[in-house]
Amino acid sequence: MKKINILTVTFAGCLLFSCSQPAEYIKLRGFTQGTFYEVTFASPQGDDYEAEIAQLLRDFSASLSMYNPNSVISRINQNDPEAVVDAYFRTVFNKAAEVNKASDGVFDITVAPLVNLWGFGFTSKEPDMDPKKIDSLLQYIGMDKIRIEGDKVVKDLPGVMLDMNAIAKGYAVDVVANFLKENGCRNYLVNIGGEIAARGKNVSGNIWNVAIIKPVENVAYGESLQAFVRLKNRAMATSGNYLRFHDIDGKKYGHTIDVKTGYPVMHNLLSATIVADDCMTADAWATACLASGLEKSIQLLKRHPELDALLIYSDEKGNYKVYTTRGMNAISAE
Repeated sequence: MKKINILTVTFAGCLLFSCSQPAEYIKLRGFTQGTFYEVTFASPQGDDYEAEIAQLLRDFSASLSMYNPNSVISRINQNDPEAVVDAYFRTVFNKAAEVNKASDGVFDITVAPLVNLWGFGFTSKEPDMDPKKIDSLLQYIGMDKIRIEGDKVVKDLPGVMLDMNAIAKGYAVDVVANFLKENGCRNYLVNIGGEIAARGKNVSGNIWNVAIIKPVENVAYGESLQAFVRLKNRAMATSGNYLRFHDIDGKKYGHTIDVKTGYPVMHNLLSATIVADDCMTADAWATACLASGLEKSIQLLKRHPELDALLIYSDEKGNYKVYTTRGMNAISAE
């Protein structure tokens, strides 16, 4: 085996475009959950809410960050008998169970042992491609093996672990957006690592406009844009494999794992963008579609007309192609 080259890049599926902002629109920037955040809003009373939003994100990470060994999810993964679930954990777990069922089991947060084995998780850096190890971990995969009883998480097997990276970031967007709404903000855009929730209008008095990036490797931030999406009181999330993968002997293995086989998905769907009423739902379904592949995703989307989608895939000649739902056609333009 040749030397393994690992490329890990924080994926930002969308870009925020705006002009210079007057004083009444406030923009906050920072880092959370291993990525950036930008919050732009019109504050009725002129409050910037910087401290409050920063505290919200710290509290959120204390619940759902797998890189914090003392977080709720980390303690549950470590089988800490004293670990109890909080409202953040319970909300994400319940939504994950809902999408798991609706996606025919494709979206599954018990994928953590496989994600770690392939070097995309929170325990290892190098992938382990031993088929025996992969097969041995399949016994721990499946949301039927874990549940919440009271304020405790109950596992059928101690080896069951959770990876909520494919849904937690979207929920963090919702948490910040709901905070702004509760404080009287009628115009805002919350962007955490490319997952976005928007309400009202931007500083120019127009509906918020965001862009979807083409799934191109080594592209500069802001280049190679696929489409613009007008977000009116909705949320958007994008999932793609092309910026986070392992290159092993010239073959690329993306970070999205097929929970049925234990191996990274290998198909022609390059990225999936979902627009939904909340970002947690959009985030989960973007991953579900990416894991499903093009044809399965189209079938799932037809069963869920409440979701708008733009799927970018490659044809047999390697050309980029786009599939969009009718709802996405109404709010986007190339």
